[in-house]
Amino acid sequence: MTGDDARTKAGHGRRGFLKAATLGSAAAVLRPSTLLGQPRSGRSLGEGVGGYGDRSPFETTLRRVRGSRYAQAAGSLTPLQNLNGSITPSALHFERHHSGIPEIDPSEHRLLIDGLVDRPLVFSLAELQRMPAVTRTYFVECSGNGRVKWSPAEPDTDAQAAFGMTSCSEWTGVPVSALLREVGASAGASWVVAEGADACRMTRSVPLDKAMDDTLVAYGQNGEALRPAQGYPLRLLIPGWEGNICVKWLRRLRVVDQSYLTREETAKYTDLMPNGEARQYTFVMDAKSVITRPSGGQQLDEPGFYQISGLAWSGRGRVQRVEVTTDGGRSWAEAQLQDPVLPLAHTRFRFDWSWDGSETTLASRCIDETGDVQPSRAALIAARGTQSSYHNNAVQGWRIGRDGRVENVDV
Repeated sequence: MTGDDARTKAGHGRRGFLKAATLGSAAAVLRPSTLLGQPRSGRSLGEGVGGYGDRSPFETTLRRVRGSRYAQAAGSLTPLQNLNGSITPSALHFERHHSGIPEIDPSEHRLLIDGLVDRPLVFSLAELQRMPAVTRTYFVECSGNGRVKWSPAEPDTDAQAAFGMTSCSEWTGVPVSALLREVGASAGASWVVAEGADACRMTRSVPLDKAMDDTLVAYGQNGEALRPAQGYPLRLLIPGWEGNICVKWLRRLRVVDQSYLTREETAKYTDLMPNGEARQYTFVMDAKSVITRPSGGQQLDEPGFYQISGLAWSGRGRVQRVEVTTDGGRSWAEAQLQDPVLPLAHTRFRFDWSWDGSETTLASRCIDETGDVQPSRAALIAARGTQSSYHNNAVQGWRIGRDGRVENVDV
């Protein structure tokens, strides 16, 4: 089926859906007692106002805790398949810790900036909040997100299990460039070593040019203070780069003349290649997308109109376009991108589709503004083998069975 044919078929499906919806509205006039949507108890008084909003008790979407030998080194996965839009609620932002979540009194916390600088300085949170701030929307993604795709597909894997270690928030903070201008980086400085205040003293080396570009010391997320699991009261936010380098509970930025070759950039977060060598400093997260509805574990009730929806993102910039296949990759058609399409942020895409009830496979692929194209699993493995644990951005497929059941499948 060509892209034009697919769009035409989708359009007919949508018109049929809208026609059915119109008939349903007429039917509502004939059965008002059953379709008004207001139970008899709806006339009783409800709850009063509160100090901090709660969601409805009927909404039960949760992060899923990923198993770990130690709870302090576990992670939790964002339920992408249950979310709308492109912003992740703070309470559902994925977690990944290496020594648990420290409890930090913000009035006592300090950020030290030292090393190859003219004026070493110590900043309190209040002092940072007095500085000129910016608010930006960025995704954060663990480089191990999509790790399951290094192995053949397990049918029961859903979007949360496969891709739940990415989230997108509105972050507020101070550009690192402004802080480094305050201390005056010395000639010869080329890296910044970031250190966290957690028990493991998470430490990562950041190239100075990236630190001076778009990196933030963030203290706000989605309009309020950072959550403790997201680094309260301060975290480093490096747009488009692997999540581990966005050091949480930030306590120190040390300006240096070389990478410090820390544990997390030598023994971990490197990519073993087929020839036995390892890629190092693979900071950037490549073009990626996933259909979240319909997706693994979900069920299509009957043939007819469905709007396919998902998320796309790239650490190299804006999403240029997303293509969707509804026939297992034989043909691809362009999806609609939901505004705003921001650089280094999740972008919601949608594609109208009419399912005819036959077995088929859905998938999406992202193309970013640099021309980076999300590869098939076979193409990625041909280039990098199967010994890596990180940076898998292969196309994700979902098989639709004749019974409407949606399962994970390789494309």
